[in-house]
Amino acid sequence: LIARRVREAGVYAVLKPFNTPISDIRALAPKAIILSGGPASVTEENSPRAPMEVFDMGVPVLGICYGLQTMCAQLG
Repeated sequence: LIARRVREAGVYAVLKPFNTPISDIRALAPKAIILSGGPASVTEENSPRAPMEVFDMGVPVLGICYGLQTMCAQLG
């Protein structure tokens, strides 16, 4: 749904899972990154995390639901 809305706004969007290697993400040369929601909880052991390198790429990062929660947990 998020990617569809972004595309409807005329923006090219690609969906990638949270465990995509950072080299693959860099190869896409994204203009921005959206971390979406999911069923996990950031308080659970071994819950999914964004690669820390995502936050150092110099592009805007938008967290939605779980995406924002993991950003807060990871970045403090």
